[in-house]
Amino acid sequence: MISLHQLRCFLATFEHGSFTGAATALGYAQPSISEQVRLLEQHVGAPLFRRAGRGMVPTEAATALRPHAAAALASVDEGVRAVSSVRQVLTGTVRFGVFNIAHYYLGADLVADVLERHPGVRIEMIGQNSAVNIEQLRRGQLEAALIARPLADDDMAVSMVMRDELVYVSADPARLREPVTSQTLAAAPLVLPDASWREEDSTRQQLARTVEAAGHVLHPKVEVDNVELALDIAARGLADTVCWRGVLHHLADRLPANLGWVPLRPAMYERFAIAHRPAAELSPATRVVVELATTRMRTLAAVLRRVREG
Repeated sequence: MISLHQLRCFLATFEHGSFTGAATALGYAQPSISEQVRLLEQHVGAPLFRRAGRGMVPTEAATALRPHAAAALASVDEGVRAVSSVRQVLTGTVRFGVFNIAHYYLGADLVADVLERHPGVRIEMIGQNSAVNIEQLRRGQLEAALIARPLADDDMAVSMVMRDELVYVSADPARLREPVTSQTLAAAPLVLPDASWREEDSTRQQLARTVEAAGHVLHPKVEVDNVELALDIAARGLADTVCWRGVLHHLADRLPANLGWVPLRPAMYERFAIAHRPAAELSPATRVVVELATTRMRTLAAVLRRVREG
């Protein structure tokens, strides 16, 4: 039976005009090339080359065989590419955990990234709070999640993807003349989001610890669940609020024009991470989502860093 290896050796000899040239091109020993051509000649029942000095001259039989050999190898290569493309088509449902403001960091952009590259994947973005996501990760109800707090768990793989800064937002220019201290924060009329998660929310916990360290108690004037509602209330001058720079960057032109912001002193940051079960346990589709989410978050971090430094 004629083999693909025999055809490759034949075509290389035809192209380079010698067994030595074919061996160099294919990376084989010269005797191996000549042996494969000899076996092919036995199969076709005709000599394919004749010696001419140090080279090999193709016979009429070789000239007749050449296009068919090339077509056979091309067909096999095309088949390999077809199989490869099928293997690369990802399918399945990915349950990706998020917290309630994650759409300002990922949202529709992540969905677009996934569906444009892998339309066979179905993605569910689930969750309202990192504490719940962490518990669902441990129970195996989620394969991966974006969380807004570090996770110390030997059973999880955690990749820090971004650090964001919490800032003080107000419609009153007099309150934005300098960074806001813990003492000023404790005395300010505040509207804070995440009312439903006040006990678990990492931002609330950081604020409370910072204010308590200054000898005060955090006591917001208004509490809501929605970040944009808090900003709207602040824009009306009814209360001030705090917000992550990444959220303000995403809202950009949608922010009320009279709002401004200053940093807190001491500065407050949140570290965002992608947490998931070890990579060996992730489905191919989930690995893709994790990679795309990581790229999105790190790109945003770089943009915010340039804005801050600029």
